[in-house]
Amino acid sequence: MLSASDVIYVLEKMGTVIAENKEYLTELDSAIGDADHGINMTKGFDAVKSKLEDIKQKNIDNIGEILKITGMTLVSTVGGAAGPLYGTAFMKAALAVMGKTEVDIRDFQNIMEGALAGVKMRGKAEISDKTMVDALEPAVNILRESKDKELNEIELLNNVRLAALQGMEYTKGIQARKGRASYLGARSIGHQDPGATSSYLLLNTIYQTVEEIKGKDINGG
Repeated sequence: MLSASDVIYVLEKMGTVIAENKEYLTELDSAIGDADHGINMTKGFDAVKSKLEDIKQKNIDNIGEILKITGMTLVSTVGGAAGPLYGTAFMKAALAVMGKTEVDIRDFQNIMEGALAGVKMRGKAEISDKTMVDALEPAVNILRESKDKELNEIELLNNVRLAALQGMEYTKGIQARKGRASYLGARSIGHQDPGATSSYLLLNTIYQTVEEIKGKDINGG
């Protein structure tokens, strides 16, 4: 189980990782987009970090509310297509755990299901369109397939991030059918999608941070 403070810590770590990869994401976007994905995502998560400080001061422990505030902040501060997409993802995820002060791996599945549905609704994208869906949908599918397997949450989260990684790599070999990259036609082949990349980075951060939190729990840290 993760507490509200654990979730806040995960979100803070997401912001750190996005900032660390700002130039990388922007470089990917320069090849097939507006060359601003890393800049916009960093701006958004910097704003989220500020909101998280307010949340901590107000002792908000409703995880759904925390995710909702995160989504609303991303919508209002991230430019381009990423703002509405990531904002919607977090706001739809919030509905799955509204009122909860702790979440487990099954809550995470519901969070991911909501996030994916939100992204597909907002972006009108499907698998193989060369978007963030190519990283998110395989991750959700892994959670669905693992429902009856006796895996601990760290093993499951590892499978999730590896599925997202594979999806991200897959975008290199396909033609974009959505967004600005679609204007390039066949010239978009060979380039990795920046949205799929940022989605992988966030899921990888969840895995790494939960592993860190659980390690502290075991070791009494």
